[in-house]
Amino acid sequence: MPLSFRSAAFVRLALPLSLLAALTGSAIAQETAAPAEQKPAEAAAPAAPEVAPDPARVVATIDGQPVTEADLALALASVDQQYAQLPPEQRRAAAFMAVMEIKLLAARAVAEGLDKDADFQRRMAFLHDRALHSEVIDKDIGSKITDAEVRAQYDKQISETPPVNEVKASHILVKTKEEAEAIIKELDGGADFAKLANEHTTDPSGKTTGGELGYFAPGQMVPEFEKAAFALDVGAYTKEPVQSQFGWHVIKITDKRPQAAPAFDTIKDQMRNMVFREKYFAMVDTLRKAGKVDVTDPDLKKAVDAMDAANP
Repeated sequence: MPLSFRSAAFVRLALPLSLLAALTGSAIAQETAAPAEQKPAEAAAPAAPEVAPDPARVVATIDGQPVTEADLALALASVDQQYAQLPPEQRRAAAFMAVMEIKLLAARAVAEGLDKDADFQRRMAFLHDRALHSEVIDKDIGSKITDAEVRAQYDKQISETPPVNEVKASHILVKTKEEAEAIIKELDGGADFAKLANEHTTDPSGKTTGGELGYFAPGQMVPEFEKAAFALDVGAYTKEPVQSQFGWHVIKITDKRPQAAPAFDTIKDQMRNMVFREKYFAMVDTLRKAGKVDVTDPDLKKAVDAMDAANP
């Protein structure tokens, strides 16, 4: 039987409606309650270190079957993120209500023989395999990635990235070509670029900065502007107006330098993901070569072979 949208939503362990109503009522009561008499503040005692509960500890039984701290932890990891800020005891209550409802309805499903349904069993087999897939990549890949490997990936990416220059530019933006040509003529006569920018530019950010844009690398400006800017030497300005979607520009380059590599700490998560991907696909390739994968459907085989060829 196909899994309906409604049942799929409940499988995601949304907070039970009964508890949601109770929590909402509690919140309203708290908001409308009269404020308690203020008492002098007392020095707070140091908080005791939080001790993780024993996963095997039984917290309840449902039709004689135990509910453990481990069950609550699994449920807590699955309830909607919007309840993450509930007080701890309310979150535990939410987890228990979810576990209770799941177990009661699961027992009813077994009593009705729904667990014998062929489609359900296929779905359970897939979910079983998917859970094991997640477990092995967490235990054999994710948890074994070292800081040294992440740093080595960073060094490798930096060394393999071609050096890129960036330029520091100022510009004067005007509405017409004629205005830009007049400004260029003033510059040719020795006028100060920053002063002209403050007087004439229509770029709001440049009216008090002399038109300064700061440093930028290839790909950060519109193509027409970028092409003209990178063609200039330091200290030079465009002798012809440059048109873009924003209007007409007169551009001056004030500095050029190699672009600095991003700091390790700013991209270390990205580097860790790259290490993870490399290790994951290496594991998959090894297992595919060692295993026996026989695609018998001709159309599927053609599509899989094409995908393999595109990603050697």
